[in-house]
This record gives sequence, C-alpha cells and structure tokens, in this order.
Amino acid sequence: MKTAQEMLALVNRALAALPFDRKPEGLYAPVKYELSLGGKRIRPVLMLMAYELYRDDVESILPTALGLEMYHNYTLLHDDVMDRAEMRRGKPTVHKVWNENTAILSGDAMLVLAYQLMGQAKTKYLKAVLDLFTETALEIGEGQQYDMEFEQRMDVREEEYIEMIRLKTSVLLACAVKMGAMQAGASETDLKNLYAFGENVGLAFQLQDDLLDVYGDPKTFGKKIGGDILEGKKTYMLINAFRLANTEQREVLGHWLSTASDDASKIAAVTELYNQIGIRQLAEKKIKHYFDVAFASLEAVQLPAQRKEPLRTLALSLFDRQS
Repeated sequence: MKTAQEMLALVNRALAALPFDRKPEGLYAPVKYELSLGGKRIRPVLMLMAYELYRDDVESILPTALGLEMYHNYTLLHDDVMDRAEMRRGKPTVHKVWNENTAILSGDAMLVLAYQLMGQAKTKYLKAVLDLFTETALEIGEGQQYDMEFEQRMDVREEEYIEMIRLKTSVLLACAVKMGAMQAGASETDLKNLYAFGENVGLAFQLQDDLLDVYGDPKTFGKKIGGDILEGKKTYMLINAFRLANTEQREVLGHWLSTASDDASKIAAVTELYNQIGIRQLAEKKIKHYFDVAFASLEAVQLPAQRKEPLRTLALSLFDRQS
C-alpha cells in the first residue's frame, strides 16, 4: 500500500502533466497558475487511499481524483474573487494577477474541466460518480450561500453554523472518500460509514480552523491569527460566546464587533472574553466529539484494522496543526 506522501506525489505529477493545449491561452493560463499554488491535495489523496482500502491499482481512478482537486481549486478561485482576497498560499490571487472577469471565466472553465475528468471514470461506476459529484457541488454552493447570508445576521445559531460548514467544507471530504471506495466496489454499508468518516473529519477540521484562528501559532497555522475576529465572522467561537456570555460580557463583545478596528487590541479584547466564557474548552470538546464519531465510523468499515491504518493516520495528520 502507498503512503499518503506517495499518493500526494502521484497526484502532483499527474496535475503537472495535465495538457492545457486549448486556446485561447488567456483562459487556461490562470487555471495552470491556480493549480500551481500547491496545497496538501487532501481530497484527491483521500480518494486514492479510500480506493486502496480495497484495490491496489490506484492509477486507474486518477482522473476522478484530479477532477475533485480541479473542482476544489475552482471553488477557491471564485471564493477569492468574492472575498476580494489578495493572497492565496503566499502568492497573489488570480484576480490580482489578471482581473476579476478573467478569474470568473477561468473558474468556470475549471468547473467544466472537473466534469471532463470525472467523465473518465470506469463505465461501471460513471453514473454513480457523476451523481455523487453533482450532488456534492450543489451542496457546496448551498453552504457558500448560507455563509454569505450569515454575514448579515447576528442571530446565527450553532446548529445553523454546523450545517453551513458541513455543506461548505465537509461534504467534499466525504465525497472524496466515498467516491474512491465506490470505484473499488465497496459495499453500500462501507460506503455509508466511509462517507460519515469523511464528513465528521471535515467538521472537526473546520472547527479546529476556527479555534486556531484565535489560539494558533502563526508560524505553524499558516495564516494571520485573529482574522475572523477582525472580520466579525460568525464562527463556532463567536456564536457560542454570544450564547453563553452574561449581559456585561455580551455588551462588551458587541461593542468590539461594531468597532471598525484593525489592530491587535480588538483581537486581544475578544480573545479575553472567549477566555472568560470558556469558549476554547467548548470548541475543543466539540472537535473531539466529531473526531471520535469519525473514527467510530472508520472502525465500522468491514476491513482489517491494518488495512485502514493509513487512512486513520492521514486523518490524524490533519489535526497536527496545534498552537
């Protein structure tokens, strides 16, 4: 069996070898640029590792793994336009290198290219692959819409937020795992458990992202700490801070969120409120819950534990981003 690093190398080589020989070059150059920005390629690696739970010829499903990575990068490209983001993985975003219209159109091309790659699935599994991919893509769009709507609301509930991140983030990880196992001929019971594994890993991962945005080490987290606080983003942390705060704490929290401050004092003040209310401990408990559910689902997959260990190890590595 291949390690996650070997799978990553396989994916990167295959992405680099994709032919972009259509014209005009101005449409495809941003696609190549977006893919060149790198990343952990978690989704295609998960797909290949789920396939290898049952079969060893992972190269046979490489097009669908590349299709999922192409789709993921399409969402990042469009997200950067919507968020007016200037940097992605330490480099200027596509709309900064080119312009917004080019970014939108090249992103559209990436979506079509993703479907083209998905269409190379084995005939036996083609409809199931396309059905799963299409449903997942629709769900991600729904999650993005909820996220945008939450920006205008101060009454977002925890369960609404969890559903939003499930749609926006978790379902693509779940899709990756299920799609890989599906193409290997896994049973419906195993597919259900593997989907739950990916879904709950995704939920735990996003909640950890919320936590590390406040308490992480910038050197290991890879992003500026406190960005969610400065933006007033409705995260698990903020939603529960408002829910659990006393009257005085709620007033102070509301004051800082309504203050157009872009400095460390705002981050420090809100973080201190989180400390008083116990938000860090609450988030850590929730992360552990989803993590435990994920591994219980993996445990239920009807395969020897040794066969599942690489997938378990990969999931554990996703949480090695501690402060």
